[in-house]
Amino acid sequence: MSKTIGYFEGTDSTWLTELQLLGHHTLPLSNGVDGHGLDVQHLNPQNHVDAVIGYLHKLVPSPGQELTPLELLHATRIYEIAVFIACPRGSHDIARRRLGELPPNAQLVDPADMLKAVAAKLR
Repeated sequence: MSKTIGYFEGTDSTWLTELQLLGHHTLPLSNGVDGHGLDVQHLNPQNHVDAVIGYLHKLVPSPGQELTPLELLHATRIYEIAVFIACPRGSHDIARRRLGELPPNAQLVDPADMLKAVAAKLR
């Protein structure tokens, strides 16, 4: 069954292509600052998004930004949308400190394992 994967700007195009080849759809998402697509904070059941993928830097607030990653991903938590955050495995501890609290539906994933992790969730 086809699923929809929301993705932040800069997401690896080979991941998006592979997901399309597996029969899934992709939807560009914005972190509220970059204006890349639909604001991730506005996700709702009518968007039919089953997972969100993107790199760590799209969730870490810049100086002066008030929104924490937990707040930014609030809609994904409410609607139980899985979030996969790309970050090298050896840097997961540093990433957790930089991100602070994350919702339980979000996980750090080594970029080499991203497709496997997303595909497993979408089954």
